[in-house]
Amino acid sequence: MDALAGLLDGPRARGAFMIRACFDPPWAVRVADEAPLTVMLMARGSCWITHDAGGGPVRLGPGDLAIARGPLSYTCGDAPDTAPQALILPGGECRYPDGGSLNGSMDLGVRTWGDRPDAVTMMLIGTYLLRGEISGRLLDALPPLLTLADELWSCPLTPLLTEEIVRDEPGQEVVLDRLLDLLLISSLRAWFSRPDSAAPAWYRALADPVVGPVLRLLQDDPARPWTVAALAAEAGVSRAALARRFTGLVGEPPMSYLTGWRLALAADRLRDTDLTLDTIARQVGYGSPFALSTAFKRVYGVSPQEHRAGTGTAGRA
Repeated sequence: MDALAGLLDGPRARGAFMIRACFDPPWAVRVADEAPLTVMLMARGSCWITHDAGGGPVRLGPGDLAIARGPLSYTCGDAPDTAPQALILPGGECRYPDGGSLNGSMDLGVRTWGDRPDAVTMMLIGTYLLRGEISGRLLDALPPLLTLADELWSCPLTPLLTEEIVRDEPGQEVVLDRLLDLLLISSLRAWFSRPDSAAPAWYRALADPVVGPVLRLLQDDPARPWTVAALAAEAGVSRAALARRFTGLVGEPPMSYLTGWRLALAADRLRDTDLTLDTIARQVGYGSPFALSTAFKRVYGVSPQEHRAGTGTAGRA
């Protein structure tokens, strides 16, 4: 598996929130749903996005795409200074800025919301509702708001998504989930391939002749009882040289990286499979379910069972 495939392996929407938002100026919507990731594709017209993380307003034109990473809020509108007319809260709850309920009053048909279906502005929006649907490594690699201009990528999914988002047929939810996954992967592949891409440290370190092979060993065989000495022998350098070079390029020592990688894999398998905790522990390099549970709770703040059941909010490894 190449480095980019390893980073993008994992987006799996399950009943994602998909909608076609149609507005006439002036308009603005405040999004405070705390969703881990939202993809916004401009199908018609333009809008400005202002994210609470800072950086100033960003304009999207036709064909442009934006990805907002939660849980911070952001505002979309026809202009940066337009006052929000609606507030989107967790659970898909819609309210007026004064707190009054807005649910249902702007519905325009199947997965369509706003002023009128043929409005000046039309945005296709897909939201991953649960953090477990996106790997923590991918979320860590992304800024709070990233944008991709139409001229920098060519996405054949746009017309298909425009057509499918308003269909109401058996299995449609699954079709839209997979289209959202493909849209996200396609856009991130284009974004990471830019010359000025702000890729994560470990991703850049894969190009290093010493650290790169060590990272691949850890990623490909996390269950092996690795030590710094064993990794240094594989790389043909001393333990001190490997530890110094690895920490300098990746930002953490080899064993700390391995722990984070093992726990990230465990978190994904807890949510995505029915494997027992004992099996997962052995697959990711822990000698017992107890050892995995102890490490998991220390880093994520919840037990593996709570993470699997969705009864706790896992922290980032």
